[in-house]
Amino acid sequence: MRAILCTKYGSADVLKLAEVEKPIPKDKEVLVKIHATTVSAGDLRVRRFQSPLSLWLPMRIVLGLRKPRKPILGVELAGEIEAVGKEVRSFREGDQIYALTGMGFGAHAEYTCLREDGVMALKPANMSYEEAAAVPMGATTALHFFRKGNIRQGQRVLIYGASGAVGTSAVQLAKYYGAEVTGVCSASNLEFVKAIGADQVMDYTKEEFTLEVGCYDLIFDAVGKLSKSAAKKALAPSGSYVTVDGQGIAKVRKEDLLFLKGLAEEGKLKAVIDRRYSLEQVPEAHRYVEKGHKKGNVVITVKHENCM
Repeated sequence: MRAILCTKYGSADVLKLAEVEKPIPKDKEVLVKIHATTVSAGDLRVRRFQSPLSLWLPMRIVLGLRKPRKPILGVELAGEIEAVGKEVRSFREGDQIYALTGMGFGAHAEYTCLREDGVMALKPANMSYEEAAAVPMGATTALHFFRKGNIRQGQRVLIYGASGAVGTSAVQLAKYYGAEVTGVCSASNLEFVKAIGADQVMDYTKEEFTLEVGCYDLIFDAVGKLSKSAAKKALAPSGSYVTVDGQGIAKVRKEDLLFLKGLAEEGKLKAVIDRRYSLEQVPEAHRYVEKGHKKGNVVITVKHENCM
């Protein structure tokens, strides 16, 4: 099968298209024919090996000393189950699924194997593979931090970084929970963020939301660029501040994907796709994401050579 390999840590130039052995599912695994995946900020961090100095050595040990131990990056996907292990009971051949691979990576390829009990579910019936692949990571991350912040109906919620993969999901989920949502983003994305559900929008380069002292019940920093001290100025006395930076890895569950599937099929959650690239163009997709201006998700459409 074809896959994109991260041959060492560095720029997007270290990513190479290669022929590798097609995986064989173990007894409790399914073989997934991948139709779509994404390039996320997390993929960039692994490829460039970005880690705080205090975590440099532990992360090198986990990820690989000189190059990634798992050279095929990619943490979310949508595809079709081609084969199942002999002990698999929840899925069958032909099922259309979407999934998170987590630290197992492996989504930037034509095929991968996933455990039956992993974070995998039937994809939303009203979504294409490309749309379904754009949902898992951003939406489950937003769900995790909203639970952490105890989001409730009627709250005033501010989402900092509302136009990214996590932020676009957060805006929609906050509206589902009945919050009044303010989205903070760049000027070029203001109308876009309002169109996906934000009640108010702010240009972070021109408007200072921290001047709104005591206004917000929950502030969610969806990009990890907002200081706690700045957020505290705008929080109500009993308000909560949550951020993707430094508050632990988002805990995700299979149940989250089932919940999101229901929301998508009810029309309450839409995939936000900025650009689409082919598998061969993954390095180019990395370079685009690296610019830091993407709206929502950058999707990789995987065309199989035997399906032309």
